[in-house]
This record gives sequence, C-alpha cells and structure tokens, in this order.
Amino acid sequence: MDLSLTKEELAFRDEVRAFFRDNLPPATRKKLEENRHTSKEDMVEWSRILNKKGWAVPHWPVEWGGTGWDTVKQYIFLEELQATPAPPMLPFGVNMVAPVIYTFGNEEQKKHYLPRIANLDDWWCQGFSEPGSGSDLASLKTKAERKGDKYIVNGQKTWTTLGQYADWIFCLVRTDPAAKKQEGISFLLIDMKTKGITIRPIVTIDGGREVNEVFFDDVEVPVENLVGQENKGWDYAKFLLGNERTNIARVGMSKERLRRLKLLAAETRDGAGSLIDDPGFRERIASVEVELKALELTQMRVVANEGKHGKGKPDPASSVLKIKGSEIQQTLTELMLDAVGPFAVPYDLHGDDNSNETMDWTAQIAPTYFNYRKVSIYGGSNEIQRNIIAKAVLGL
Repeated sequence: MDLSLTKEELAFRDEVRAFFRDNLPPATRKKLEENRHTSKEDMVEWSRILNKKGWAVPHWPVEWGGTGWDTVKQYIFLEELQATPAPPMLPFGVNMVAPVIYTFGNEEQKKHYLPRIANLDDWWCQGFSEPGSGSDLASLKTKAERKGDKYIVNGQKTWTTLGQYADWIFCLVRTDPAAKKQEGISFLLIDMKTKGITIRPIVTIDGGREVNEVFFDDVEVPVENLVGQENKGWDYAKFLLGNERTNIARVGMSKERLRRLKLLAAETRDGAGSLIDDPGFRERIASVEVELKALELTQMRVVANEGKHGKGKPDPASSVLKIKGSEIQQTLTELMLDAVGPFAVPYDLHGDDNSNETMDWTAQIAPTYFNYRKVSIYGGSNEIQRNIIAKAVLGL
C-alpha cells in the first residue's frame, strides 16, 4: 500500500490548511488550543463557514452535499481539521444520524433533514445508552407503543452529550417487547421540544456539563419519524456505531497534542534541565509516536475499504481504531500531566467563559486528563470492541 501523497494531494492539503488558517475565527481557535469547550455559537458559526465553502459534509453522497473527494482527500481534510485545531462538524448530526438517514431513510426524510444537518440548522443528540444498558445496549428498555399514527415513548436515556443544546434526538426504542432483544428495537427521530421530554445535566469529573439524562413521559412521536423498518433499528445502530468508532480515532488531534507535548517537555525547569533530556520520558514519547503512526496507517486502510462490506454494514476493523485511538488519546493526556508536573494543581475547572484569561493553556491539562478517562467507554467500551474483533475479524 503506497502511503506517499501525490503532488495533487499535497496541493489539496495546502489548500485546506490555507482555508482553515484564513477562515477559522481566532477566538474559536484559541479555545481549542487551550483545550476549552467551544460554545454552541462557535460550532454553528464554523459549520456554516464550512457549508458555504461546500466542505461541511465531504463524506456524504454528492447528491446530498458531499464533495466527491476520494478517501485520501477525505482523510487529509479530517486530519488537517483536527490538527489546526478547528471544531469538527457536530458528529451526532453529520457522522451519526445523517448516514443512517441517507442510507436507510425515505426520500422525504432525506430532503427535509439532510440540508438542515449540513448547515447546523438542527442540533442533534444521541439517545442510545440507558441506566443499565450501556455496553449491553440491546437490553435497552425505553419503549415506543404505536397508537394510530403516533408512537408513545416512555423511558430514560443517559450520557446524552450536548443534549442541553439539542433540537432533535435520534433514539433507539423498544417497539416489540416480545421479540429477541436485538430484533425488537426501532430507530426514531424525536423533536426535543415535544411535551413530556425532560433534560437533567450530569456534572462530569472535570467540572463540565456536557452530558445529560433525558426522560420521556408519554412523548408523542409521529410514525413518519421512524427511520427504515420497525424493529430493524439494531441493524441501523450497528452501522451508526461503526461510523462513530472510526471518527473516535482522532489521528490529527493526537498529532497536534504530541507536538505540543514535545514543546512542553523541552522547556527548561528551574535548575534541572528539560524533561525531554530524561531517557525514560523520551522513550514514552517515542512509544506513543510509533503507536500513533500505526493507527494512522490502519485508519487509512479502513477508510480505503469503506463500502466493501456491503451497504449499511460497518467494517469490524473500526473497532481497532476505537481501541487504539482512545488509548493513545489517554496516554497523551497522561504524558501532558507528567510534563506539567505540580503546575497542574490547582487547575482551571473549565473556564469556557474566558473568565480566567491569566492562566495559559496548561491550566486545562488536568481537566482534560480527567475528561478523557471516558474515551475508552463511549462509542462502545474497549472491552466490547475486543469481543467484536474476536468474532468478526479473528473468527473466534
């Protein structure tokens, strides 16, 4: 497999870099460089800049706004987006529910939802996990009973990222309680303004409020908001999770953090030289850099093989990306924490309102470390991914 870029691809990379450099709002760039959370307004502004350029949804089919780029150009674009750093398009819309809609939805759903997702006119969140139904997602209990032209939804979802901003939520619901658990699930699109929906925040260990609980009490959902066939939602969920796991790899972001780690480690400490002079620490940096290069090559292979497993079928190799990508991200936060040493305490809890401007970007190293403990869990825990690899890749 030839991994060297052609002259055309190198020129494309330069074009992407120049666009990001010239068009990303400076305030948004500063937040990301300091590992702070971007606001809803930041995300919407950047998404619309990309959409105006025609780059908001490069991996979608051309008829729905995609660029028609080949897999290498798509990979270059994603890596440069992460390395800039610039905000990604809202993943719950662009990378999760949209591919389900354009792959399994009807024409009316495609025409209505897809343009709004591309322009971030609708903010989407994910309604999969429940208390007691996380890794064993198929055991979910939120039910949807059909009554005439509506479903009546009752239940609870948890760990709903950015649900406090959401206009819509895509949900897995149980429509046939008598069926085998994987066969009685459907995929519903639910307006978050519907009567009977309650959102309650969950404060994370870093002091952030990015995740939530969502409660459904006799929520009425039109039947036309069902995607695909009733009781086939588990198939659509597996397809969606395959896309999520591929994007969790975040090679470009890890490259940028590795670069900053080296700069931090090279700073001279009072009377003690720099940390980069320590052979043991250099070995740890070299180890994660080798792992990151291997992950990059693996992701390029997975991207190149997209579509070879059949329409709507995830590549089981995406589980490898999820495992290694999350492990590398966690390792880099650990090395950052070691590099900054005692200056990590006390830390700036989140400072997303820019109220603590006297603190530099290292003030976010500790909260980022704590926040990234979750990466090996969401999108399907790494333990579950190893089970998928054993069955689908190794045939055990």
